[in-house]
Amino acid sequence: MKTNALKGMRDILPQEQKLRDYIQRKILDTYLASGFERISTPILEDSENLDKSDGGDNLNLIFKVLKRGDKLTSALESNEVTEKTLSDMGLRYDLTLPLSRFFCANKNELQFPFKVIQTDRVYRAERPQKGRLREFVQCDIDILGDSSKNAEVELIDVTANAILSIGFKNFHININDRRILRNLLETMGFQKDTIDSVCITFDKLDKIGADGIKAELEEKQFPQNAINSLYEFVSAGDITLDQVVSKCSDPSIADEIKYIIETVNKVSGGKYKINYCPNLVRGQGYYTGVVFEIASSDFNGAIGGGGRYDNMIGKFINQDIPAVGFSIGFERICSILLDQKYQIPESKEKLALLYDDSIDFAKVMEDSKNLQNEYSVSIIKKAKKAGPQFDMLEKQGYTKFATYKDGNVVVK
Repeated sequence: MKTNALKGMRDILPQEQKLRDYIQRKILDTYLASGFERISTPILEDSENLDKSDGGDNLNLIFKVLKRGDKLTSALESNEVTEKTLSDMGLRYDLTLPLSRFFCANKNELQFPFKVIQTDRVYRAERPQKGRLREFVQCDIDILGDSSKNAEVELIDVTANAILSIGFKNFHININDRRILRNLLETMGFQKDTIDSVCITFDKLDKIGADGIKAELEEKQFPQNAINSLYEFVSAGDITLDQVVSKCSDPSIADEIKYIIETVNKVSGGKYKINYCPNLVRGQGYYTGVVFEIASSDFNGAIGGGGRYDNMIGKFINQDIPAVGFSIGFERICSILLDQKYQIPESKEKLALLYDDSIDFAKVMEDSKNLQNEYSVSIIKKAKKAGPQFDMLEKQGYTKFATYKDGNVVVK
């Protein structure tokens, strides 16, 4: 039998898990202190829900689950055998769709607006590479039922405070509004019903550059004059919000994002900054307005992102429910801190309590409990060869060792 984890997934050793637990605890403490409540949802969702969720390129990365028993046999014996006829469910690729379904199923039991936490595993059929796994953890907070821009302000500040609590200092929030971008793209000559496809490509600007954007849009056979206009726009360097709005047919659409930026700057206390970013898109097609990301010059790529998705919940119940969410890139943060050899500031020293058969085990247990006031204690039977055992324990992070002398514990 194979001992390695499946490709794109991995086992986590105790030292890393300790760091992951610490990071998640700090994030959760910040969220809970701000009045958000935690829920859990199943990892499996109905295929129809997943397929209609406007998840952008993620829809191509869904792990489909085969039908079972008689349903599978019937599907295999049918005249038309396709992926859709063989599968009726799939693994969730993010936490937003499950939350939307959860809210619709349980809305009569929930406080309104609903401020919610989700920290859980999600799955994408990625091509495995550094920084891209098929199974990973997301940490989300969302506000459902609040259409005001104060919801965005609150999410941004609470998420930023969670990042600060972990120890990150040099970061900023990038923000854009997809309505401004859509208006701009339509002004450039892209047809209204193609804007989502253009945005999915535009979202890749940091990865493939202006030339890559132009090439992909040409491959999609969009109007050349519109492509050229966008190419000139993204090649022009730093562009201000006022410059973008001056090209839009409706300048008032920038009022909300201006309010968010001004208010966040007031509440941040200078601990972090918020910047307008005209090329910020976010790939999921379900975003309807403001989108945001957490970025830093200390590392490549974002460590969090989100936005407003007012239309998703309505797909389930034909009722407009405003919604906005922010997701922290948990795996990305863990990777950065591991590379930096981050030390958990609040952790107790690890102590190994070594004993042999000459000591009554009930006494060993009692001594362990007493030592736990000062140390994180592991009870370990003493090996015949002390040297290799001590070497292994030191490698695992033990800095203190307790042994018995004349029946009494001695800590070194």
